[in-house]
Amino acid sequence: MGDTLARNPEIIPVRIHREDCSGLIIDVQERLVPHMFRHHHLLHYIRILIEGLQILEVPMLITEQYPKGLGPTLEPVKQALKEIPVIEKSAFSCCDEPAFSREAEKLNRKTWIIAGIEAHVCVLQTVMDLISLNHIPIVVADATSSRNPVDKEVAMNRMRQEGAIVTTTESILFELARISGTAAFKSISKLVK
Repeated sequence: MGDTLARNPEIIPVRIHREDCSGLIIDVQERLVPHMFRHHHLLHYIRILIEGLQILEVPMLITEQYPKGLGPTLEPVKQALKEIPVIEKSAFSCCDEPAFSREAEKLNRKTWIIAGIEAHVCVLQTVMDLISLNHIPIVVADATSSRNPVDKEVAMNRMRQEGAIVTTTESILFELARISGTAAFKSISKLVK
């Protein structure tokens, strides 16, 4: 019948390029993770995301919220991150932590691939601040969680409405890889199987 999909002319499609990306893993800590909704699922995708970003040579930062009370980064995640230094914070938003701001400035990247917890607190506030600083936050939904699934759902909707891109682990890794048949593509294909 000739039906066409209407497209909002104000929305400009954004292709994500790994040369302009940094990864950010927020507060995946010992005393927080066990309380997250579907925490085994969450950890599975966080590890795939970290390993995939490393294959693609995307630099990463990792934060811990008040580690004295909430414990360090969970050991399997810390092992996957290898030599990446941890930034301790007391602010909910990473952007309110001077040490994070210094490290982010050194990376000099505009696009942030974000995963971690909790979606409705530290992730949301960080995303909102990154948007206000003219960065492009990409929230990886299957590698982000909250204790209550409703909190995560509402936070994802708000972040999307404010201008964040919401995606999945597999989708972002293949978008960054761009071409099949490369060594990076083959390694990522093994990761997501």
